Amino acid sequence: MLSPRRTKFRKQQRGRMRGMAQRGNKINFGEFALQATEPSWITSRQIEAARRAMTRYIKRGGKIWIRIFPDKPITMRPAETRMGSGKGSPEFWVAVVKPGRIMFEIGGVTEEIAQEAMRLAAQKLPIKVKFITREQEEG
Repeated sequence: MLSPRRTKFRKQQRGRMRGMAQRGNKINFGEFALQATEPSWITSRQIEAARRAMTRYIKRGGKIWIRIFPDKPITMRPAETRMGSGKGSPEFWVAVVKPGRIMFEIGGVTEEIAQEAMRLAAQKLPIKVKFITREQEEG
């Protein structure tokens, strides 16, 4: 699973997910892409599950690019802990995804194969996504 090798700070504040994605909203590598239509945190486990689903379906053909990286630590308190006693310890990592963000790209396969692979990947994600092609984006 993806996670940063090291970070400047161990814990982060939650923040907000307002507005559309300003960067990472264009297809740069492949021919087909999966674009987020809702804001959400995507965990490293969800990214890995989607990657596996796509890789299994396209077998050896084509290439997959993952355009999101989980660089935000999410902390959790132990169960049945009283209020006070500070912030919990980091438990897992998430990628902050805003609407319009390109999450995965595929190249080197036909549109039908890419669409099915992306459909399988979309089922592993907690948000609504849409399948886009390079032609749709330009036109």
